[in-house]
Amino acid sequence: MVITELCILFFIVALAYSAAGFGGGSSYLAILALWGIDFQLMKSTALLCNVAVVTGGVYHFYKGGHLPMKKAWQLSLASVPLAFVGGYIPLKQATFFLILGIALTIAALAMCYRFFFEKEEIIVPREKNSTWIYSSIGGAIGLLSGMTGIGGGIYLSPVLKLGQYDTAKNIAGLSSFFILVNSIAGLAGQAIKHPIAFDWKFTAPLLVSVVIGGQLGARLSARVLKPRYVAGATALLILYAGVRMLIK
Repeated sequence: MVITELCILFFIVALAYSAAGFGGGSSYLAILALWGIDFQLMKSTALLCNVAVVTGGVYHFYKGGHLPMKKAWQLSLASVPLAFVGGYIPLKQATFFLILGIALTIAALAMCYRFFFEKEEIIVPREKNSTWIYSSIGGAIGLLSGMTGIGGGIYLSPVLKLGQYDTAKNIAGLSSFFILVNSIAGLAGQAIKHPIAFDWKFTAPLLVSVVIGGQLGARLSARVLKPRYVAGATALLILYAGVRMLIK
């Protein structure tokens, strides 16, 4: 019964987030935490689901001409090795939930800001962007990604929009690529440290659910799914999970 409920929730998250270029890692972690799943299994499951969702998204964004590869690699230059380091760092359960609680709370507040205060407007990319600044920001997000299992797109996207880094569609493609490479690097860091916590009976159905949801979401227009409203709806879930972790 529990796995059925999780599959339905993971499908909905993947369906909604993939259209915006996100993997849904923050929501997967919030759901798994509320269901009391082992923290090591949480990290690997969230990263694997991120990879499953955004792989299709990266392909569709690239095929549609919305993934500038030069910028994608610039953003990932520092993030990939730091995501690997984050996955390798041994964390005690209390430390993990403290970091994750803070990360989820900040993510939820960012989502609330986007829903209530951010205006839908056309982004006109600036001619010049400071590569090292965005690379440094990407590195910090990559480290957090490897440590917690959050892909990082939920943090990167607002920063890129605020800095007018590229068009809205290209930012979605860049976020999708960023999540993919950092999730893989985080998993690699975990694998080097010790065998990845993995349970086929638990994880496989969830992966199937997010693959189906992610493929559907990647093919649907953002106008249909309205990711902004989805963010507003799921922000409360993530905020509740984050605050609950911090209290405990």
